[in-house]
Amino acid sequence: MDAPPLKPISSDGIKPVTEADLHAYADQLLDPARHVEIDAFLDAHPAERQRVDDWRAQNLALKQMLDPVLSEPLPLRLPLKPAPGAGWQDWPWRSLAAGVAIAVVSTGSAWWGRGAYDGQLQRSATLAAAKAGTLNGFAHRAAVAHVVYSPDVRRPVEVGADQEQALVTWLTKRMGAEVKPPDLRALGYELIGGRLLPGDKGPVAQFMFGGAKGERLTLYVTREDAGRETAFKFGQDGPVNVFYWVDKDFGYAISSGNSKQEMLRVAEAVYSQLEARK
Repeated sequence: MDAPPLKPISSDGIKPVTEADLHAYADQLLDPARHVEIDAFLDAHPAERQRVDDWRAQNLALKQMLDPVLSEPLPLRLPLKPAPGAGWQDWPWRSLAAGVAIAVVSTGSAWWGRGAYDGQLQRSATLAAAKAGTLNGFAHRAAVAHVVYSPDVRRPVEVGADQEQALVTWLTKRMGAEVKPPDLRALGYELIGGRLLPGDKGPVAQFMFGGAKGERLTLYVTREDAGRETAFKFGQDGPVNVFYWVDKDFGYAISSGNSKQEMLRVAEAVYSQLEARK
C-alpha cells in the first residue's frame, strides 16, 4: 500500500487525518462536517488528493466490472433444495458452518483486494487509461462535438432545458432506447439542453450543461459499441478532457475543459444515476 494504514497525517490545525479518513472520504462514508474538513485538507495536499482520486477511480472501475455479475440470473440447473435423502436435515450445523466459512473468506478477500489495488503495479494496471491518451472512436467524436457546440452562445442546443420532456421523447424515439440527461445540479451544473448528432453507426445524443462560472460540459451518448463493456478511460484532445466508458446498450463520453479531478467527480455522479435507473 502507499502508506501504513491509520497513520496520522499532518492536517494543519484540524483533527488529525488518517488513512481511514481518506478511505472513508473516497467511499463517501463521512458525515458532512468531517467531509468538509477532509476536503479542505485535500485541497492543501495535492499528493493526497491524487491518491484519493485514484482510489475513487478504482472503485468505479471495479463497480463497472463486477456489477453485471450481480444481475446475472441463477443457472436453471442449480439445485435450490437438497435431494431426497441427502441428509442435510440430520446435520443442521453444516449450513451454519458453510455460512461462516463464506463470510470469513469474503471478508478476507475484500480486504486483500483493497490492499492489492492500493499497490502501485495493480493501480497502474487498473488506471492505465486514466493517463491522458489519444482519443479514438466515439470518444474522439465526443471531444470534437464539444469543441464545435460548447462555445456557441446563441444556439448551443437544438432543444432547450425548458422542453426537457420533449427532448427526452425525441432522442429516445430516434435512438431506439430511452435516453435521459442526468441531474447534475448538486454538482453545480444546470442542463442547457441537447441535440441529435450523426454518429459512426447511427444517431447520437449530446446533452449540454453549464456551470456557475460559465464553463460548459457535454455528455455524448451513442449506441455504436452496444453490447460491449469497458472500464472508465480518460483522454485528452487538445484542451478538452474526456472520461468515457461503455455499459451494455450505450457508450458515454463526458467532455469538458475542467480538470481530471472535476471530471471524475461528474463521471461518478453520472454513472451512479445510470445504475439507479436499471
